[in-house]
Amino acid sequence: MPDRPRIVLAFSGGLDTTFCAVRLRETEGADVLTVTVDTGGFTDAERRRIEERARAAGAVRHETVDGRRRVWDRFASYIVKGNCLRGGVYPLSVGAERIVQAEEVARVAREVGAVAVAHGSTGAGNDQVRFDTALAALLPGVRVLAPVRELGWSRNQEADWLEERGHKVDRSTRRYSVNAGLWGVTIGGGETHDPWQSLPPEAWPTTADPEKAPAEGEEVVLGFERGLPVSLDGKRLDPLDLLADLGARAARHGVGRGIHLGDTILGIKGRVAFEAPAPTVLLRAHRELEKLVLTGAQQFWKQVVAEFYGGALHEGLWFDPVMRDCEAFLDSSQERVNGEARVRLHRGACEVLGVRSPDSLMAGAGASYGEGSTAWTGAEAAGFSRLHGLQGVLAERLRARRAAGAAEGEAK
Repeated sequence: MPDRPRIVLAFSGGLDTTFCAVRLRETEGADVLTVTVDTGGFTDAERRRIEERARAAGAVRHETVDGRRRVWDRFASYIVKGNCLRGGVYPLSVGAERIVQAEEVARVAREVGAVAVAHGSTGAGNDQVRFDTALAALLPGVRVLAPVRELGWSRNQEADWLEERGHKVDRSTRRYSVNAGLWGVTIGGGETHDPWQSLPPEAWPTTADPEKAPAEGEEVVLGFERGLPVSLDGKRLDPLDLLADLGARAARHGVGRGIHLGDTILGIKGRVAFEAPAPTVLLRAHRELEKLVLTGAQQFWKQVVAEFYGGALHEGLWFDPVMRDCEAFLDSSQERVNGEARVRLHRGACEVLGVRSPDSLMAGAGASYGEGSTAWTGAEAAGFSRLHGLQGVLAERLRARRAAGAAEGEAK
């Protein structure tokens, strides 16, 4: 008897991917292999439950991969270097994880000679585009299947279909869909669909209610080397440990909550709530340290590059070579971003109290803003002021002369 064809499925263990596993096995006449990539949101118990669901759905093989280090090294680290915030608020908590997940699906597909790969995305969100783009780059010519998108069924229809085939389904509905990872938690559904509404306190799964957070607040000191965090309160830590420790401390104070309203990849407006305690603190601390050590021109062009980079990363365009160009620029910009930032966490607020660096551009300048200078004389300052903006001064004088001439002509 010939071997059955093989399909590799990105598997989260939820209703959609469980439906995909059973559906693909039946309609494609294929063996389904499932891959779960832990990008920071799973406990050991959850990983075990996901594997059990995969087996129950008929997967002939299931693999769980720890992808946290890759999420940090290749994506989150550049979000820090660029201070990337979608819409000025959202630290790209989820999108880049899909690339790591697609890479693992592609790896297994190549190992087993799969005829197709699959994911459980619907036809309405951003993830379908991220998966499709990544898999097309990694597995040219291999079919990409998305049964939920292709059928357009509701979740109840999926559940009915599974129950008809003897698969027990949890029909309890959740008001919110929560996606947790290394770089934060996203919350969809409920009030997020109405741009006028805010989320109730119970909708936030991991951070304390700011109004009920400790009244005394807390200070933390973050150390940076070449733009990346290396220490917390003077203790050197692995980046994953630092993120976990900082995130837990900031979450206790209700820091990191937000709602992002913006344009989806498909062109419609979308709204998502998020909790990103560690990213919120890191990005604010890093940005303030950069102000101390980078020139004004560096800060301007870095912001331009980072704005593009963050948008492209969010939209699944990481494989475009221009992203390597952006990363090279960001790497270069961080050579002198060394030092410490002192941050206060208090009832939802994150305030950078001070920064210091061996590469400070304030030190040795020979002048203090608003005070005095030993680097130039008063006469030199007066000369600079006379020349600065000279073209604007001349243009305004010309405008005034012409206006006066026109008024004189009207009077005659």
